[in-house]
Amino acid sequence: MLAQAIKRRLSKEENQKGFTLIELLAVIVILGIIAVIAIPMIGGIINKSKTDADLATARQLYDASRMYIMGELDGDFKDKTVTLEALKDKKYIDQTLVLPSTKKSLDGKKTTIVYTSGGVLQKVTIDPAPEGSVSGEYSADKVLSAEPAASPTPTPVPGG
Repeated sequence: MLAQAIKRRLSKEENQKGFTLIELLAVIVILGIIAVIAIPMIGGIINKSKTDADLATARQLYDASRMYIMGELDGDFKDKTVTLEALKDKKYIDQTLVLPSTKKSLDGKKTTIVYTSGGVLQKVTIDPAPEGSVSGEYSADKVLSAEPAASPTPTPVPGG
């Protein structure tokens, strides 16, 4: 009797092809729920990466301005405003610097790095302003907390 029930069950399963409508709807609902959760998360990740890239550009400008002041102005940081144009002219920064979030070239005269009378970084102003920013100004705290650009690791010389 048990053997006959198993045979009947197996023969029914062999004749079934495809999925039922309920099974298909369940899969579609699950995929919809996953999409509703994932899409805003992905958008947030993209926006955060753009913001981080713009901040890294501000940090790059700050580092270049420090080298410029040390090399060209004898290390006098007091009350200095360094323009991107000056950094490009003296080749402290790439000529084709663009803002990562907008892919627009930075204005050489309006993009500035400002130091206080105490020689401390006050702000970095980027023009045109990054996406989501009205002024394009980064405070010293924000710029200094950004990770500096990674320098390439030197390749070891064998036997040296």
